[in-house]
Amino acid sequence: MSMNSTGRPSSPEKISDNKAKNIDNNKAAALLPDEPLLFEIGNSEICGVDLPDINIDNSYLGGFERKSKIELPALSEPETMRHYVRLSRLNMSIDSGIYPLGSCTMKHNPRLNEQMARLDGFMNIHPLQPINTIKGALELMEELANWLINLTNMHSIALSPKAGAHGELCGMMAIKAAHKERGEQYRNIVLVPESAHGTNPATAAFLGYKVKPIKANKNGTIDVKEVISLLDDNIAAIMLTNPNTCGLFEPDIIEIAQAIHNIGAYLYCDGANYNAIMGIARPGDLGIDAMHINLHKTFSTPHGGGGPGAGPVLFSKNLTPFAPIPFIKRDKNELTLVEHIDNNKSFGRLTAFHGQFGMFVRSLSYILSHGIDGITQAAKDAVLNANYVKARLEGEFSAPFGAQHTMHEILFDDDFLKGTGISTLDFAKAMIDEGFHPMTMYFPLIVHGAMLIEPTESESKYSLDYFCDKMLELAKEAKAGNIERFINAPLLAPRFRIDETLAARKPKLKWEGKEN
Repeated sequence: MSMNSTGRPSSPEKISDNKAKNIDNNKAAALLPDEPLLFEIGNSEICGVDLPDINIDNSYLGGFERKSKIELPALSEPETMRHYVRLSRLNMSIDSGIYPLGSCTMKHNPRLNEQMARLDGFMNIHPLQPINTIKGALELMEELANWLINLTNMHSIALSPKAGAHGELCGMMAIKAAHKERGEQYRNIVLVPESAHGTNPATAAFLGYKVKPIKANKNGTIDVKEVISLLDDNIAAIMLTNPNTCGLFEPDIIEIAQAIHNIGAYLYCDGANYNAIMGIARPGDLGIDAMHINLHKTFSTPHGGGGPGAGPVLFSKNLTPFAPIPFIKRDKNELTLVEHIDNNKSFGRLTAFHGQFGMFVRSLSYILSHGIDGITQAAKDAVLNANYVKARLEGEFSAPFGAQHTMHEILFDDDFLKGTGISTLDFAKAMIDEGFHPMTMYFPLIVHGAMLIEPTESESKYSLDYFCDKMLELAKEAKAGNIERFINAPLLAPRFRIDETLAARKPKLKWEGKEN
């Protein structure tokens, strides 16, 4: 099949009969007009802004000054607006439909939060302003910190980490500093379950640790006996996600914490799934020494597209001296932001400035809107929605860990597709034709052909039933042998399926001019 620059077949008659039944290019183009690249529709010879001609001395560039024209494309203001609006219409979002990515908590972002973040006193401040001009911002940060500390029953918090992986780095750097202060630099091993987020072993390796995996048992969790068998004086920490990436609560976490502490090591908790237990279980009560919380997941700040995110890290009393700067301090009823300290135990500064302040505003808005009772109810609803979806789908789908109740997300495998010639990827592509962003595929790695679904607490029973009805329809179609519906999918999206392997190995990262 030949393809034109839009990604659509160049002539409908060359499509298979099944495709021809499912798509009419003219109708699709009317509703989803193709949008070329900015370089294809813009004109580098014109500019919508009048700029004076100036001569710049490039000597300070050390010979790296530009030798050719920039040739940036220019559009008029309405053309620019239309370009980006059309691009937005080609994208799936939480505002257009259910977004069932597992382990990502893609839930509704209340518009009230956005309004609060856009108040002049919050939106227009600068991190280098004098402290006495941003007292309101410091008070908001202190209020958010107090809420998170009380919810988790931890001792202190670092607000500056900008995402989950950044928070992992923060927590593990504090752990490394604690061992250094005790003269235990020989502790060079970090235990990580095989089902962990990929950032866990990556963070440990980045800091110079060796990673030793922990196998999951038949229930999808880890056993304290398995952990104890791996312990020795070289262990620095264990990085444990709870609830874990199979959507299950780790029942032995208190015993694991005790075993880890008995040998002088620390328990780092990946708090990516904290939304399933917030207001119900306090991580500090479970023996956790450090844990990040993804504000962009748990407390409904915008998520995706590379940020901005926020991943504050909470510390136990034992790790608090090693936490990074800056932090909020109240002295005689006066708030200040501590940027420099004499305490040589702190591992220092993690990042410039103070983190993603706009995310702090949005998160506190969410927290104050809900209160402790609302936060607790949100967690309960997340678990309820997940188990409802599981109950509806498990008759047609295959669950690797049996009929046990799940937490906030549901894990299926591809066993129900055996013999159909249809893969997890094919099934996910067919979901796009039904108007859904696909669930998380092939993760966690301990399950073959994994399909991880998280409905979140934001979804109504109506939207869950609509999603489940379509998922059951697809499963029955797959088992009935309607392979064309899957291997050709998506048929109704702005773009058809691409060669993802080729795209990953030979990506085009640079504009090289219009094709002849």
